[in-house]
Amino acid sequence: MAAALALVAVTAAPSSAATSQPSGLYTGMGTCPTSSTQMQDPDQAVVGCVVATIGGGGFTVGSTQVNFTSPMTVAFGATWAKGGPTVTFPDKTTATLFSTVAPTDGNELQSSPLDVPIPGLSNFWPGVTSAIVLIEPAGPITDFAPLSAGENYPLFQLPIKLHLLNAFLGLDCYVGSDSTPIMLEPTAGTTSPPPPNQPVKGNTGAISIKADPNGFKSSVVGFAGATMVDNALPVPGSSGCGLFDSADWIVNSLFGLPSAAGHNAITLSSVTTTLAVDSSDSDLTNAINASRK
Repeated sequence: MAAALALVAVTAAPSSAATSQPSGLYTGMGTCPTSSTQMQDPDQAVVGCVVATIGGGGFTVGSTQVNFTSPMTVAFGATWAKGGPTVTFPDKTTATLFSTVAPTDGNELQSSPLDVPIPGLSNFWPGVTSAIVLIEPAGPITDFAPLSAGENYPLFQLPIKLHLLNAFLGLDCYVGSDSTPIMLEPTAGTTSPPPPNQPVKGNTGAISIKADPNGFKSSVVGFAGATMVDNALPVPGSSGCGLFDSADWIVNSLFGLPSAAGHNAITLSSVTTTLAVDSSDSDLTNAINASRK
């Protein structure tokens, strides 16, 4: 009865559902691509919507350390087809490897600009004595393994590139690219980096599983206060800096690029992740729409 009433309400007031936002357990899932061909494919055994907020942390490239000064958000859809891929851990447990679907607005990763001081300079003029750095995706999230929490295995793979904005570097200065990205493979378990880096351990935080409050089949899995780490990643050199790449060598020299694996690290702290999963895309859609306010 609750499911029928919710469906009638959504059908009767499409303009309200389209403009209002999901709330409660489904907060932040307004761009989940439930209408995509991939999520509507009847061969999917599980479909899901993911939204994560990264509250802090930072990255180290060689001797340069940068702290995240504002939250970042990650959002996407997830699917697992019948008989789809899994990974087996040393303790013989297995985890599903989800495929991902870009959100309806195309923004899998949203972050605010970072003000990164240039080594050797006193930073008193942002964008001149520092570089404004934008963390941008260099490809889609892949190999999403939410059940790997606590295992020494990446939660996902995310290729990124760092867009450096500075008065002398032009508008196309990047560290990493779509073809040669910085590949993040963060884990809540323990890393296995090459030397001189040493293994570091993440934290799964508090895990919760809740049923849909309106009687739909969806389940909502939450991870609150997690810490994810990766200190085995290499960082490539810069490109597009200055006129005809004339300043690439300056950026590489100042920041010690390219930087081999074992000399870099990233920490994602205060991570809150919500994963809504269902065996039916239409049921998941109705569950999200029923929460809209």
